[in-house]
Amino acid sequence: MKKIWSSVKPYLRWVILGGTLFFLIKAFKDNWQDVAAIRLNSNAWIILFVAFSITILAHTWAGLVWGWILQSFNQPVQYRWVLPIYLKTNIAKYLPGNVWHYYGRILAVTKAGGSLEAATVSVLLEPLLMVAAALLVALTGSSFGWVNIKGNLEVFGLQILSLGIVCLAIHPRVLNPVLQLLSRLKGKSSNPDFQLEHYPLLPLLGELVFLGLRGTGFIVTFVALTSVNPNQILLLFTAFSVAWVLGLVIPTPGGLGVFETTALTLLNPYFSTGIILSVVALFRLISIMAEVVGACLGFLSDR
Repeated sequence: MKKIWSSVKPYLRWVILGGTLFFLIKAFKDNWQDVAAIRLNSNAWIILFVAFSITILAHTWAGLVWGWILQSFNQPVQYRWVLPIYLKTNIAKYLPGNVWHYYGRILAVTKAGGSLEAATVSVLLEPLLMVAAALLVALTGSSFGWVNIKGNLEVFGLQILSLGIVCLAIHPRVLNPVLQLLSRLKGKSSNPDFQLEHYPLLPLLGELVFLGLRGTGFIVTFVALTSVNPNQILLLFTAFSVAWVLGLVIPTPGGLGVFETTALTLLNPYFSTGIILSVVALFRLISIMAEVVGACLGFLSDR
């Protein structure tokens, strides 16, 4: 069974990507006239620039949160190199494998004199905290009925279970014994040179702010194309959080296809398909452009 899984696993992300892109292409084919009818005026371009600026700010903030995670492991952290490294490596998540941004950050920390083990755990802890933050928002949205998810009882229970597992996994009483075990397996002292001294509450709150900034960028992109009622803001933010966390955990490069498909499914009862397709396409473009600009700023700061 393991042999079969190891042979199938490298192709799984591409199967998922192909399936989601096929769904999006079919939706675009059925609604291309609505998409083509959308026009952007000067005010819409200004609003999209605001969404772009918020997205850059979100990625910069995420770099600061990664620095906090490293600090929690007593690693040498100087934000003048932490932020550029985070921004430069962020674009690498679109490369095949979806791990090269993590590899670049681990390499940078070790070159700065940090521990390889601490750097590895930091890049694994960061997405776990992001998942926990997104699940908190999704769970809240499902509880208050901000977004209608089919199979509410099953999905609600799965959200609680997933959130409980993630929050338990990052607790020092669970994480530190795992780190000690890994140290013993590597023939080192039973006391590793880094441990989580307290629950990473500050980084978790930081990831909630990051998610808030990313969700705000998504909502602002919506506003550029259509009118949004105040009572729809929580709906949009919850749908974004669900789509974003699925794009994070399902193995496709940068969540490509998964985020768009989930957002389309959740928001289709409330907005026209043409509007949703246009928004997710523009938001994806804004996100990639923000990551490219962030990477360029990182390289310029090195100079």
